[in-house]
Amino acid sequence: MAKLPDLAPEIEQDLTRRLDLVEKLLFSHVEGEYPFVNETSRHLIVAGGKRLRPVLTLLAANYGSTGERQVIEAAVVCELTHLATLYHDDVMDEAPLRRGVESANERWGNAVAILTGDYLFAKASDLLADLGPEAVRLQARTFERLVIGQIKETQGPQNGVDPLEHYISVIADKTGSLFGTSIRFGALLSGAPTQVVEALTTFGEEIGIAFQLADDVIDIASQTNESGKTPGTDLREGVPTLVTLLVQKANRPEDQKLIASLAAPISDESEVAEVLTSLRAHPALEDARTIALQYAENSRKLLSLLPVNETTSAFLTLCDSLVTRSS
Repeated sequence: MAKLPDLAPEIEQDLTRRLDLVEKLLFSHVEGEYPFVNETSRHLIVAGGKRLRPVLTLLAANYGSTGERQVIEAAVVCELTHLATLYHDDVMDEAPLRRGVESANERWGNAVAILTGDYLFAKASDLLADLGPEAVRLQARTFERLVIGQIKETQGPQNGVDPLEHYISVIADKTGSLFGTSIRFGALLSGAPTQVVEALTTFGEEIGIAFQLADDVIDIASQTNESGKTPGTDLREGVPTLVTLLVQKANRPEDQKLIASLAAPISDESEVAEVLTSLRAHPALEDARTIALQYAENSRKLLSLLPVNETTSAFLTLCDSLVTRSS
């Protein structure tokens, strides 16, 4: 689970208590009558994860004072949605590893992984039915953005569109949308004031982008499997990331061989290793870190619209920890 340093003791204690409730509901809610589906759907739950989206939901609920049951359910909805996208993403990326364990597609094949993702979406919808039409609409619009983001990534930038701008728009949909929704659920369902709900939603979207940009750095900079994923996964798939886009944009004469390698999926593992070594020594890696930190700083500024209290301090801590992490 996400580890946030320097939390006020009362915030940390209450967050831990409610995360335990989230975890129990998460496990129990995916249980069904078919043992194999139970096994596949719990595969990544058991593997762990930061539970970052539930953390956002629970912290945001501190700005209100009602609806703990609904907030817990919404936190589970957000984690189930995230997990479902991981099953689907791993199929598209042909990823062999997720959260330090064998990916579902590697273990059971693509069909089972896709259907398990669909099952988790269905279980999320089941919980949503009790949270009211506004919650259902919010989830539907978030799901729409998740799908559009994936389509835009698959299609690539159109003629005349800056590849870096296109990429930021992709991760705003694929990552920022669910961060924003997770935090909005907590604020809405706890009865937080409207201005707080809106400020938190914008903050969530922005910190989601910062989180993904930091992930791009980790995919290059981390040593084998220390992040729970195989380093260079995007290189193997030929998916552009912040680091590789910055290399291509700089277009230095000495980088022509590297740029040629980045133009297509890399299937040869020795070439993947060579490209990773080159990227780790390239100025683009540090530039990518700087850009991620800039997005985190933008997120911090949005928090000035919120009340000055321990929860806002916790979100400030989150801004720093998400972009300086190593996994």
